Formats: sequence, structure tokens, C-alpha cells
Amino acid sequence: MAEAVRYTVRLTAHFERDLDRIEAFLWDTEAYTAFDALLNELSDTVIPNLERFPHMGRVFLARPAHSVEVSNGIENLNAQFNSIANEGDQLREYVLENYLLLYAKIDTVIYLLSIRHHRQLSFNLTSHWPS
Repeated sequence: MAEAVRYTVRLTAHFERDLDRIEAFLWDTEAYTAFDALLNELSDTVIPNLERFPHMGRVFLARPAHSVEVSNGIENLNAQFNSIANEGDQLREYVLENYLLLYAKIDTVIYLLSIRHHRQLSFNLTSHWPS
């Protein structure tokens, strides 16, 4: 019987910066134990699952765009990804209870690209408002 392929999970520098931002966000919201819980979930559940089942997340670029801006962003992301990807490689998203994780499956390596808490804003608007 053929041996199952074992995938390697690697964190990107961007993913590590996202973790720093999440830690700061959770600290600001006084959710002091939530960051440790996230790290435990990543190490005990998410990473082992992705090592065994890299296709468990949904295909990221398969969702329809509902605006011109999103459509343009998806086209740009798709072009960038296709310039480094091989046949069968995919950008996928893994939905956790409070987080959305973006990862790339390239050959037998899973790259954790980005992670966001569902309550984190994509924009930092504090500098736009008068003091």
C-alpha cells in the first residue's frame, strides 16, 4: 500500500506579523487568555490537521466577487499566485471559530499566509479623526 503524503506547514513572516497584531488587538480588548488559546489551537489542531488534510479549507479564489474592487483584487492575487504555483496548487482558507486563516498549498508544503480575528478591522481609521 502506498504511503500517505505528509505535508509540511510553514509560517510566513506576514503570518507572524498577523499574530503580533492579533495579540495586541486581544490585549487591547482585555481578552488576555485568548491569544494563548489561539496558539494552542494552531499547534494542537490546525497545523496537525493541515499536515494530514491540506485540502480541508475551502478554495479561496472560488468565491464570487460582488464588487469591482474585490474583482480587481482577486485578479491581482490570482496572477501573483499563478506566477509561483504549479498545477494543483491552491490558495485556501481555513475558518476557525474566531479567526480566518489564509494558506497556500504548494507541492507538499502548506504556507500559512495570513490570519485575522473576525472582529479586527481591515482599516486603521484613528488617524483620520480629529483629536
